[in-house]
Amino acid sequence: MSGPLLPVFAASAGEGRTANGAGRSGGLPSVGVVSLGCAKNLVDTEIMLGHLARAGHPIVPDGRARVVLVNTCGFIDRAKEESVEAILEQVERKKRGEIDRVVVAGCMVQKYGRELADEIPEVDQFVGLDELHLAPAAAVGSPAFPRFTDKPLATRLYDEAAPRLLSRRRGYAYLKVGEGCDNPCTFCTIPQMRGFQRSRTIESLVAEARALEAQGVSELVLISQDTTRYGEDLGMKRGGLARLIEALLAGTSFPWIRFLYAYPKTLDASVLALMAREPRFVSYVDIPLQHVSRSVLAGMRRGGDPASCLAMIQRMRDTVPDLAIRTTFILGFPGEGDAEFAELCEFVRRAEFDNLGAFTYSPEPGSKVEPLGDPVADAEKERRRGFLLSLQRPIARRKARALKGRTLEAIVEGASEESDQLIEGRLRCQAPEIDGRLFINDTGGRELEPGAIVRVRISETHEYDVVGGVVA
Repeated sequence: MSGPLLPVFAASAGEGRTANGAGRSGGLPSVGVVSLGCAKNLVDTEIMLGHLARAGHPIVPDGRARVVLVNTCGFIDRAKEESVEAILEQVERKKRGEIDRVVVAGCMVQKYGRELADEIPEVDQFVGLDELHLAPAAAVGSPAFPRFTDKPLATRLYDEAAPRLLSRRRGYAYLKVGEGCDNPCTFCTIPQMRGFQRSRTIESLVAEARALEAQGVSELVLISQDTTRYGEDLGMKRGGLARLIEALLAGTSFPWIRFLYAYPKTLDASVLALMAREPRFVSYVDIPLQHVSRSVLAGMRRGGDPASCLAMIQRMRDTVPDLAIRTTFILGFPGEGDAEFAELCEFVRRAEFDNLGAFTYSPEPGSKVEPLGDPVADAEKERRRGFLLSLQRPIARRKARALKGRTLEAIVEGASEESDQLIEGRLRCQAPEIDGRLFINDTGGRELEPGAIVRVRISETHEYDVVGGVVA
């Protein structure tokens, strides 16, 4: 469990010219994509879009497409429910004649594909994690690609030669440095879906990064299931991530390079040392701790306790004084009683994270902890989650107020959906999709394009978001 759930979005990489107004070009149907889940899933979506565009399919918003591909998330109950709802929504559109085909891809197909194929016969095709290159065949219903086949453990690892069509023009792009995970967390079944840890080569990653830079990307965000273990399987031991970032800094000109996510046991000191001395390597660490109680962490097979976690955070801040730290916790894990929850609350008060997220526990079928059931009532889990977030709010407000009057570097993301009078952006302490936002209310007379790096004076602060104007 490393990243947040992202909302449904309709990927539109261009309007997609049509020959006859019916959403077809050269006989190929137009395709729209609904992508769910984490940033890693988004990269898979963009690779499928790349294969579809290369094959000649017009890529259009899903509301105008003849074929809709739903890329699912199978991580937690809420994500699975959202995925099923998105599938059923497209099935209803197909019944009304608004679209011709429904294609389902992603993690749910990898783990629950047989059940989905049996229970939703209206879905025309299921695409597994090792079958992204077959998206064009799925879009047209090629007889060479069966509707569903059982999916073995994923082994695919794409490289720089894979086509990729960016679905969002917000100035940043994700670079997936590896696939799979070797960590033994008892609550997680991601290795059962995405397989074991496998890293791409530094040469492949630098090549893709250069291609992204050539498309106008200003911020490169490195992602994988456990990014801090990058390169271990290639013989780099714990220094792999620092070596990769050094190569990216030397081989590209990105103003900002950021990584997500860190695993507590594998965050090497070399990464923090590089962050401290290299201004282009953003001083930000997302390190999902999941809990701090020794007994709960033992049940998760993660290890640690409040004292060791606090000491680790202090070492991080000592090395990188301007470091922003985000973490995530699971509430209601089996064995979390009142005492364990109180430990977590006291830890949050003392650690003073810049950003904090919280999930309520739901047992994953096939996980090592599934036999323990779900002993904490849902209402109690929600109460604990709400209380923990209430402890973080005054910390967040105080940290935001400390920014008022300061002039800081920011990246422009584009027009705000909340007001056409505002431009949205982010500060270095705000990662895309998951943290607060910067609202730019004065452009300083400049035309601000997504990806522009500007200096902004902060004039107003809220709990998580801040407001400011561009300065020369």
